[in-house]
Amino acid sequence: MLRNRVRVTVGVCASAVVLTVAGLASTAYVKSPQQVAAEAGPPAPDVLTVPVERRVLTDTVVIRGTVEAGRTIAVSSPGPSGKESVSPVVTKVMAAQGDSVEPATALVEISGRPLFALEGALPVYRDLRPGAHGDDVRQLQTALRERGFPVGGDTPGTFGPGTKEAVRKLYAALGYDPVPADPEGAQRLKEAERAVRDMERAWQDAEPGTDRDRAAEDLAEAREERAGARAVDGPMVPASEIVFLPELPARVDAVEAAVGAAPGGTLLSVSVGELVVRGALTAADKGLVRKGQKVDIFSELTGATATGKVTSVADRLSTPDAGPKGEGADPAEGRAAVPGSGASGYTVVVSPDRPLSADLVHQGVRLTVDAAASEGKVLVVPVGAVSAGADVRTTVTVLREGGRRERVDVRPGISGDGYVAVTPRTRGALAPGDRVVVGVAPAASSGARDEAGSEEPAR
Repeated sequence: MLRNRVRVTVGVCASAVVLTVAGLASTAYVKSPQQVAAEAGPPAPDVLTVPVERRVLTDTVVIRGTVEAGRTIAVSSPGPSGKESVSPVVTKVMAAQGDSVEPATALVEISGRPLFALEGALPVYRDLRPGAHGDDVRQLQTALRERGFPVGGDTPGTFGPGTKEAVRKLYAALGYDPVPADPEGAQRLKEAERAVRDMERAWQDAEPGTDRDRAAEDLAEAREERAGARAVDGPMVPASEIVFLPELPARVDAVEAAVGAAPGGTLLSVSVGELVVRGALTAADKGLVRKGQKVDIFSELTGATATGKVTSVADRLSTPDAGPKGEGADPAEGRAAVPGSGASGYTVVVSPDRPLSADLVHQGVRLTVDAAASEGKVLVVPVGAVSAGADVRTTVTVLREGGRRERVDVRPGISGDGYVAVTPRTRGALAPGDRVVVGVAPAASSGARDEAGSEEPAR
């Protein structure tokens, strides 16, 4: 009995010793995550390389722009002319945004009277009446002839009977009666003609001698008065009913007029001239962009592409513009670069090589200006591949076959878009396709990576 107890006790003690030793041994192989992270070393670095290129090096400036017409004009009207008392109010709006403005087409009606456009450079500043003389009358006559309303034998610049007849036909084509230059003019002319008839009879009835001579003088005077009445009688073109635009057809950009509203201020805005693109340059970019430089135009909305040239760069900082309202300004003098964008800068105007589609008007586009270019093809590497050492050497590091690195002395040239032109000081030391080192980055495996991160064997 005693012997059996001793055996059990010895067995239990032996088992305990064995388990203790096993536990101590296992601790040498079990590690916490923190221990694993602490004992793990950094991965071997990968070499980032980029191939040497031989190409024309360009320095580009990329900005935003807006497609606009060469000039935007605000059309307004003071309301109806004449002695008749009427309330100036918009009674009809014929034009709509995007419409083409053709010659002698009514745009808006104010108090029952039309407002129409004709082509001409001189702005309207007075009513054009029969008997008037001047360059504005000559401009009216030219516009009437081009529209198919000849002015007969009238002297250029004189509102004569041929011009009066052309004005009557113009208003008939518009569907309106012309405004008489003088509401009482027809009555005055009738009285003058009656006076001429009376003087003719008096002259015929007069006895030869003094009486007939006096009758002849009276007749001549009556005829002169009749000619004067006839010259000023007839239709006129009120300043409130016509707007001269420098080029037609034009395009309606915005319509402000509304039926029932007073005609004060801008009724509508129209654009004339070929479409251009206006953008804003920062002070840093302004020195890089000059007149005549090539520009690539791209519309992200439609995918349309075009090329053009810089036609002007503003010397003064422009301020944001609310949109296409108002008279067009000189493109180089302070017109907002990107209307409605809130962006300020130095306005740059780009003229396309071929006319842009009208669908692009007021759309934002991307402008890429070729600000500089090398003379022919040159060896090109990223700016980050070039280094200057304490020994005043400018070098690039080339990764050769087998992972060997070689420093090559170079002379840097022009730079642009993150690249620099280089010329090896030793002829043939650098060639297109050579891989130059631009940096290192941690990686899980050995080898060299190109700039995009794709792995390839070191060479």
